[in-house]
Amino acid sequence: MGMESIRLCDQPLCDDDWMYVNVDEGSDPVLMIHAAGVSGWMWRPLRELLGPTMKAVVPDLPGFGRSAAQPYISHEDTVQGLTGVIERHAPQGAHVVGFSMGAQLAILLASELPHLVRGVVVVSAETRPAPFPGPTLALLSLAAPLARHRWFAAAQAHQLGIPNQLLDDYLHVSTATTRETLRSSVSENIRFTLPATWSDYQGAVDVLVGANERKLMHESAELTASALPGSTLRTVQGAAHDIPFSQPGIIASTLHSQIIGFSA
Repeated sequence: MGMESIRLCDQPLCDDDWMYVNVDEGSDPVLMIHAAGVSGWMWRPLRELLGPTMKAVVPDLPGFGRSAAQPYISHEDTVQGLTGVIERHAPQGAHVVGFSMGAQLAILLASELPHLVRGVVVVSAETRPAPFPGPTLALLSLAAPLARHRWFAAAQAHQLGIPNQLLDDYLHVSTATTRETLRSSVSENIRFTLPATWSDYQGAVDVLVGANERKLMHESAELTASALPGSTLRTVQGAAHDIPFSQPGIIASTLHSQIIGFSA
């Protein structure tokens, strides 16, 4: 699907219009939840591979991109907003794909609102709490002002595997993200644990992790998959913490398989 076919959702989703959402035409809704430090544009490589029946529903989470005016408060607060997104654009339910922090939110949606989630693709979700969160957040606060400098943001983009054609989008988000949003989103991310109801989810689940990701991410992927019998764990060769950029075709094929299985 060419990007020229994407239409913007220009109506508020909530009374305070706190979350921007971009929506495709199509009959098979897929909610795409981005990571911290980026916004909905990160899904462009994937969206370009999806067929005309796919209805991509792509929010900019609070604190990021076109929703930067509202700070990121918590995963719980954001899940409430995403519930409204699904109820408005896919009232019969949607498949959900999330990357990194977005994958944590996808897990929460499936665990708390299984009637709205047809299937989940969990990409590089940290589900085992990181050690030493206090010092990590302290260092983050000290480094936060650097994100407003183009040279620092460009170095971060290279480390994250962001392709050149999306570099300007990343730099814009990086320089506009507030210290409050950065600290809140990272704090939620590094302290995240699987909800007890994750093991009760009945839909299709695929867990993806890059072969070159750090040990904690592999441990998290194994934990996420083992906690839910019937889920599928896949290690993506040649990828690090950049699967949506380096291997979008694998996510696309996984989504297609889930949708075919759901419709069968």
